[in-house]
Amino acid sequence: MAKSFSLQSLLNLAQHRNDSATRKLGQLNQQQQSAQQKLDTLLAYRRDYQTRLQEASRNGMDQAELRNFQQFINKLDEAISQQANLVEHSKISTQAGRNEFDTTRRKLKSFDTLQQRHIEEQKKVVRQSEQKALDEHTGRFVAYRMMNAEDQNN
Repeated sequence: MAKSFSLQSLLNLAQHRNDSATRKLGQLNQQQQSAQQKLDTLLAYRRDYQTRLQEASRNGMDQAELRNFQQFINKLDEAISQQANLVEHSKISTQAGRNEFDTTRRKLKSFDTLQQRHIEEQKKVVRQSEQKALDEHTGRFVAYRMMNAEDQNN
């Protein structure tokens, strides 16, 4: 009779942790992409506003308009700086999530390998048991035939 895998509960736990790390890494990747998209949008918006400022300067503008443009660009620069910090923090978090995922995947793979070895060992035990039973049956059959052959000769 085949024995059950004694580390099955640890394999299940490793699978659960790997699934959780996979979901978490997916969320972290999504957050990083979103943060990067926001930064890219802010940078494009700043370039656009800088171009508008240059065009307005060439066409002539009064001090109030110039000051408003510069204040707005300064606010965009602050927002860009904050968003760049968020992107950097998000990259660090994503890398930590990737490391956690790699660790859980290695542990799961180790338990899976142990389970496969266990399965192969159980198959070997079953084959040996079947072979032993076949050998015993064959031995009894040969002994029976020999006894019948002796009885017929006598």
